[in-house]
Amino acid sequence: MTTSVEEPKKESLNFIEQIVKDDLTAGKNGGRLQTRFPPEPNGYIHIGHAKAICMDFGVAEKFGGVCNLRFDDTNPQKEDTEYVDAILRDIEWLGFKWENIYYASDYFQQLWDFAVRLIKEGKAYVDEQSSEEIAVQKGTPTEPGIPSPYRDRPIEESLELFAKMNTGDIEEGKMVLRAKIDMANPNMHFRDPVIYRIIKHHHHRTGDTWKAYPMYDFAHGQSDFFEGVTHSICTLEFVPHRPLYDFFIDELKEQKDLDDNRPRQFEFNRLNLTYTVMSKRKLLALVQENLVDGWDDPRMPTVCGLRRRGYSPESIRKFINMIGYTKYDALNDYSMLEAAAREDLNNRALRLSAVLNPVKLIVTNYHPEDKDASEEMLAVNNPEKEAEGTHAITFSRELWIERDDFMEEAPKKFFRMVPGKEVRLKNAYIVKCTGCKKDAKGNIEEIYCEYDPESKSGMPGADRKVKGTLHWLSAKHCLPAEVRVYDKLFSVENPAVDERDFRELLNPDSKKVVNGYVESYAALPGLTRYLQFQRIGYFTFDDDSTSDHLIFNRTVGLKDNFAKKK
Repeated sequence: MTTSVEEPKKESLNFIEQIVKDDLTAGKNGGRLQTRFPPEPNGYIHIGHAKAICMDFGVAEKFGGVCNLRFDDTNPQKEDTEYVDAILRDIEWLGFKWENIYYASDYFQQLWDFAVRLIKEGKAYVDEQSSEEIAVQKGTPTEPGIPSPYRDRPIEESLELFAKMNTGDIEEGKMVLRAKIDMANPNMHFRDPVIYRIIKHHHHRTGDTWKAYPMYDFAHGQSDFFEGVTHSICTLEFVPHRPLYDFFIDELKEQKDLDDNRPRQFEFNRLNLTYTVMSKRKLLALVQENLVDGWDDPRMPTVCGLRRRGYSPESIRKFINMIGYTKYDALNDYSMLEAAAREDLNNRALRLSAVLNPVKLIVTNYHPEDKDASEEMLAVNNPEKEAEGTHAITFSRELWIERDDFMEEAPKKFFRMVPGKEVRLKNAYIVKCTGCKKDAKGNIEEIYCEYDPESKSGMPGADRKVKGTLHWLSAKHCLPAEVRVYDKLFSVENPAVDERDFRELLNPDSKKVVNGYVESYAALPGLTRYLQFQRIGYFTFDDDSTSDHLIFNRTVGLKDNFAKKK
């Protein structure tokens, strides 16, 4: 007797995952899979880095490989342990765990020895030209470069000068070490690239040991090789660098077994997002010039900024899965990120009532003989998860409602509070508006209504239909709250390519602070960070919020209004 086995559903792989799968099937690199995420610790990582993190860690996780974290700390002028610690926190928050932590500085001696070997073999030389002169002599994509006057410098002289580059006797910018490759190569990266330069700055790990530091193109591939990386996955701007990556690895080790046991570089598209910038230089300027409230400002595209704004790690990973990985760059609409957040937060957010633009609503027939009368109503914590139960919200004679929920004279499809019409107060009663009181300038001060005692939610026969349902708060049983409403950081869709100074493109209305009220349940300790203010949007407790001073950040609205504002 034979038993039929159902074929497993074929999993859809992106093109990088397919390459990895094919390599493992072919037994390349001895059937090993090892990736790495190599951030430079010169700033906080942003959502673009999150895409690379999801790829580097995700592909290793999916195929049973190893992903290491390696800090590219080859430029001590810009790097700091603050950034190292922040990157570690953000990667863990996104839900990933590295196998090992390495630093490019771990290999400074090996890289130095490799450079000395290249000089001895006549494959590198010390050049004393300025960076401007070197740039001119490199030529153009259609014209070959001009050899440096120092290209044929005697080997012993280059060795002596290279040693002096690291003693501190030579000033920054006075000389560099260049690889001697091909000044006529169509790939300009091969036109005698600079591989070492002088930086007299204290290094966060090696102190003052080194004065000469390797360039990225010289350190990156070799570090991959030293660590045993099999798949060096990076973004598309490194496509022209790939031949040089392979060249230095070829020079580093003799050809024996190299073709089958070497790191290979693969590229995917960067994550570009509308109404923001991904340039670390520009993000650093925003922070240093106090144009935003730090790296974790909720308007920033940094991972810590998104976390403070109320995005969950799952929502960020969901967004990255939505946009996918391709071989061509694109500009992703911010509304897609917001849509991913809504979908995720709808399932995890605790529902609360909050009123951000309050006006007093008085239920005139609610126990008029007892102005302090009140009763408990039950509010569902999360309609998507019945097991999360309910909590109590207090109903009383004097309530707060949203000012926008009342109109004296309303259009036909305004199904909120209008004199003479009924609405349901969520989780409570049906009420009929009876009028309002105005100040001398015509502003609404109070709204009046009467409730139907037989219409309490959940009571038998209380399910008669009304077209509008409003949220509310008991004026005596709620808490004041500061609410920060965030919008897009820039006023133009693609500030990265706009020729104007990016500072001029900032949206002056990207942050608004309002003072409203929230139900007292919000002050209980241990609540989830992920909240939905009913009928308003998704919010989170700000990091500075306390039980005595509640502060909330708006993560995203309930509806996609982003495109309408363009």
